[in-house]
Amino acid sequence: MSEIDVSNPSEKSTRNGLTYAQAGVDIDAGNQLVEMIKPMVKSTRRSGADGEIGGFGGLFDLKAAGFTDPVLVAANDGVGTKLKIAIEANIHDTVGIDLVAMCVNDLVVQGAEPLFFLDYFATGKLDPHQGAAIVGGIAEGCRQAGCALIGGETAEMPGMYAQGDYDLAGFAVGAAERGELLPTRDIGTGDVLLGLASSGVHSNGFSLVRRIMDHAGLTFADKAPFDREKTLGEALLVPTRIYVKSLIAAIRATESIKAMAHITGGGFPENIPRVLPKDFAAELDLEAIDVPPVFSWLAKTGGVTPAEMMRTFNCGIGMVVVVSESQAAQVAAILQEHGETVMPIGRIVPRKEGADANGVIYNGEIAL
Repeated sequence: MSEIDVSNPSEKSTRNGLTYAQAGVDIDAGNQLVEMIKPMVKSTRRSGADGEIGGFGGLFDLKAAGFTDPVLVAANDGVGTKLKIAIEANIHDTVGIDLVAMCVNDLVVQGAEPLFFLDYFATGKLDPHQGAAIVGGIAEGCRQAGCALIGGETAEMPGMYAQGDYDLAGFAVGAAERGELLPTRDIGTGDVLLGLASSGVHSNGFSLVRRIMDHAGLTFADKAPFDREKTLGEALLVPTRIYVKSLIAAIRATESIKAMAHITGGGFPENIPRVLPKDFAAELDLEAIDVPPVFSWLAKTGGVTPAEMMRTFNCGIGMVVVVSESQAAQVAAILQEHGETVMPIGRIVPRKEGADANGVIYNGEIAL
């Protein structure tokens, strides 16, 4: 074997050896992030999850959580292009709440109590302080939902993302006792639809939001036309509302909730029919919906039709609860006691052949 010519720069670098850091992956930064987030993770502990982060997997004890014959329910989701707004506005402490919300709200509509959460954070160049802000939001979301953050993955991948960009994915697991899953089988004519107010745009439709902003010539540093106390970035990044604790309280106190629909991408026409029997439709009173100003601004500025708004955005209703007419007032009262703004927005009716193919009938006009 010939000797390496140390006068040749390429051979010299080979002899000295390259490092992972030179390839763009900073293990020390990753370790710094782990130390920064340990107190945040610890703050999410609950019965069933008392372990420390750093192991090869997170542990959860179902018996310690009080379940006897549980069915596990799992969900995963992301935040979509709302992340682009967070990146451009340099506000990173709210999108973690969105990440948790998008997952745990999907669990609770099936009657499941969220138990634990795991996250995936991918970036081209790891900034520990940015990462800590993101995980801080995830921990806050977990506290709001009552679930434990038991693990996650931070992936630093040079060349995969543009400068400053990152992506998030979340994974939530919950449980319900066997026989207590939703929707129930007794949904029928006359059942009432209760709408729970959203906190804003939540985490869907942001590709259209960004297009409307470009059309209006606005930046995220400009004052929000619909909320002069906030910049546009701050107003649009208000996190998705987490409905878990109020809905679990109502489920356990009344045992009369028949179904729930999380109003995400696809709006009313795509999400409400998912929880209804094929022979029934949802009749919505659009004039009963208190529409937040952000949606009116989006509709007017972008020239977006009411139909398109309702199949893209939540339009002020983040969750729809189906309950029998006789129990509607009681359920609404419990939800209000737990901080929800509740609007009776419609009822269940028989589906007519060919008349309402999407399972949703609109009455009146929405105030956009």
